[in-house]
Amino acid sequence: MTSAPTEHAALRQRVQASLDRQGMMQQLGVRLLAVAPGTVTLALPYSDRVTQQQGGFHGGAMGALADIAGGYAGLTVAPEGMEVTTVEYKINFLAAFQGGELQATGRVLKGGKRIIVTSAEVVHVAPDGQRTDCAVMQQTLVPVPKTY
Repeated sequence: MTSAPTEHAALRQRVQASLDRQGMMQQLGVRLLAVAPGTVTLALPYSDRVTQQQGGFHGGAMGALADIAGGYAGLTVAPEGMEVTTVEYKINFLAAFQGGELQATGRVLKGGKRIIVTSAEVVHVAPDGQRTDCAVMQQTLVPVPKTY
């Protein structure tokens, strides 16, 4: 029988290995914070690479972070040898922020053989540690065979 910490370590390794292959996420400085079955949390630090013209986090950066967090949550329930790809997502932006970092937590709402439905909550974490809701997303993923 496998213990939960060992299972979590294997899931974390699976997600981290995939994240390491994502050039865009590497360029933006995205970090993996937490992994558990059906849940993944990622962080995106504030920098001039992720801002819009007014100096706040760009909606595209928020959307990308939410998409990846939800996708990796889905990956934790996908069978070994499979990846997931996004077929659609809908996001609501709640507020814009500067400084600190964004943290997105993706959660599996429904895991299946043909589709996986996830949600992600994006929060802004200010330098003083204050957390404020920033965006919410719902997403549909499909499992696909691993090709590498």
